[in-house]
Amino acid sequence: MSREECLSFLEECEEKVKEEFQKIETREQENSRKVLEAFQHHHFSVSCFDSTTGYGYDDLGRDTLEKVFAEVLGAEDCLVRNQFISGSHALTVALFAYLRPGDLMLSITGTPYDTLHEVIGIKENASSLKSFGVSYDQIELKEDDFDEEAILNYLQNHSVKLIEIQRSKGYSTRKSLTIDKVEHIIKSIRKVDQKVIIMVDNCYCEFVDEKEPVAVGADVMVGSLIKNLGGGIAPNGAYIAGRKDLVELAGERLTLPGEGREVGPSLGVNKALAQGLFFAPSVVASSLKTAVLTSYALEKLGYEVEPKWQDKRADIVQNICFHDAAKLIRYCQGIQKGSPIDSFAIPEPWDMPGYSDKVIMAAGAFTQGSSIELSCDGPIREPYIAYQQGGLTYPYGKLGLLSALEELEKCKEDE
Repeated sequence: MSREECLSFLEECEEKVKEEFQKIETREQENSRKVLEAFQHHHFSVSCFDSTTGYGYDDLGRDTLEKVFAEVLGAEDCLVRNQFISGSHALTVALFAYLRPGDLMLSITGTPYDTLHEVIGIKENASSLKSFGVSYDQIELKEDDFDEEAILNYLQNHSVKLIEIQRSKGYSTRKSLTIDKVEHIIKSIRKVDQKVIIMVDNCYCEFVDEKEPVAVGADVMVGSLIKNLGGGIAPNGAYIAGRKDLVELAGERLTLPGEGREVGPSLGVNKALAQGLFFAPSVVASSLKTAVLTSYALEKLGYEVEPKWQDKRADIVQNICFHDAAKLIRYCQGIQKGSPIDSFAIPEPWDMPGYSDKVIMAAGAFTQGSSIELSCDGPIREPYIAYQQGGLTYPYGKLGLLSALEELEKCKEDE
């Protein structure tokens, strides 16, 4: 297909997915209302944009923004800091804050994301939780849902300190977990164990639905600000939200015992974090529309996709299974060509820190590593799946997809 034919094809696909777009826009409106009311309720003002340096004592903007985040997420409290390097860093801080030597951590969504393997000790590291005497076990999902029977049996026979739930699929072939499934398993767990800490990795999932994990019973949830809640504006950072005592413990692990969340300078980032949250419902909606269009279009072209275009979504990630390394690479290169930054660069698979396989990453983003901006990546291993996410606006997302389809066409020509 020529560029004009590709564009005409995408416009035909748009007509078929209009009802899904309308559902996304309805959720966008509701989440926008929550965000606006939280800013108003906590009297967020121009003075909140002021910066602190050094120790960061009495940072009005930082402290007020954390209250806004907590209300939006339905949490008692929230730690929102630019001192978090990534979502994985925030998860690490939380795990080290809550687990002690002799404790047992249980993942009920199978193996966690690659970057946590050395944190937990799945892969040997002298600084892992395992090296500090923390034990780890996991229960696999069953037919893309929680294995409720296995989980409840395990809890009745073991003293578990913390349960970890990873909602998004990571670099796996399973489906991401909807908030309804998370709510159901939490209610079941509470029937047999009232004390276990239930921690949810919520990366890629915020504002995809109208409820978040802490609002349905999770004790704590963690996410990145260069994903959904940063709205493409936050330059870095992450959050930990949930029970007040757990948020306080995380603050003391992020900084130091005795000072905790009272320190940590905002360094002029308060306005960007606030503005990112404000735009987040619309940016997430744009990402979801881009994902729905991608799913429909690629399935029409004969590729395996997950989720399907009409499926209920849990996150902003769209899988495309190519069963061909060359097509995976060319698709990612097409996304890069359709990006505003480094569009001239050609991404190649490389040995990325924290990953076992070579990974190709297309991310022509304003913020390095931002996956709320249109990006696409995947490990070079069978069955050669592209993990696409993001799209700051739907028109830009559509143009990026157009570029990727053009590259796929070239790949066919090379065969």
